[in-house]
Amino acid sequence: MNDIREREAMTAYLRLLKNKGVDDEGLKEREHWLLALIPAITGQAVDGLVYREAVEQLLTEVEREQWPFFLSVVREYYHFWNQDIKAIAALNAGHEFELNPTKWQPVEHDLKTLWQRLDNEKFGVADTWPLKAYSHALRQEGADQALVDTRLRLVKLLLLKLRDAPERDHKVYRHAVDATVGVFTMKPTQRLFLAVVREFYYFWIGDPDAIQHIQIERAENIA
Repeated sequence: MNDIREREAMTAYLRLLKNKGVDDEGLKEREHWLLALIPAITGQAVDGLVYREAVEQLLTEVEREQWPFFLSVVREYYHFWNQDIKAIAALNAGHEFELNPTKWQPVEHDLKTLWQRLDNEKFGVADTWPLKAYSHALRQEGADQALVDTRLRLVKLLLLKLRDAPERDHKVYRHAVDATVGVFTMKPTQRLFLAVVREFYYFWIGDPDAIQHIQIERAENIA
């Protein structure tokens, strides 16, 4: 099947990163993952859902400790694949491309350990405020108590990962998300977690319009 579109997008992506100073090893790592992804998206309509499903399928073959880097690469490559010039320009202007893997990585824990920690964990004011605001907003949107409790529990897992973060910005948040999603083995739970943390981000940064980003979905059984 003709994969010219995908390979041209990869070439453009890697060329931009090379011009921005990524070394040969970093370029080869990215090329490795993209060559694994390309067969799954070749011949497919340029669609975000199609792309996400291809990425999720490939994740089953990626070591969990490599998920943060892999997800960063496919997230950036997507804009080249769908030829979103405006998005690429905005990322470039805002220095958003991950030129080098972050030196900070959240401390790794298995899911059972994290659940146990949550039972005894106390969160500071910086975390408690967005948690309360998110909880209140969920209830305003019609969520029942079980759904609120589930979402808050997922968010608290992320906050545990963010505890040792050197800064409080969207890049650190994204790295913590990428590192945390790997503790879930079931795809429905992974998707629910990603949906929840996308909502919570706006409360975490104190966006006054955060409630507008809430989309109530059916809570999955994560017991």
